[in-house]
Amino acid sequence: MPRYLSLVRIDENNAPAEGPSPELMQRMGELIEEMTKAGVLLETAGLTPTAQGTRVHYEGGAISVTDGPFTETKEAVGGYAIMQCKDTAEALEWTKRFLKVHEDKWTVTCEVREIMEG
Repeated sequence: MPRYLSLVRIDENNAPAEGPSPELMQRMGELIEEMTKAGVLLETAGLTPTAQGTRVHYEGGAISVTDGPFTETKEAVGGYAIMQCKDTAEALEWTKRFLKVHEDKWTVTCEVREIMEG
């Protein structure tokens, strides 16, 4: 069965300052448990803010290193999930369910891509 990577993108400037509510975390935990029991979720994690990140860029034979935060970035990858699904449609259905556990004050975008094997 193919594996899929869901990149969870958020706008750090517009995310709720208090972070996820306890209710959101409970719904998220329940969904993660369901996905794990279904054999779909292989791995998931949130990422630290871009202020704690570093970018390493390669161009024209030269490498540059820039410490965060990256103020020019509108959306940052805030987390990820690796899923094993029968097809893209199933991966998208699980991703939609993930997005629906969020409250209306959140703006979240997931980019779902199949992982190339071999």
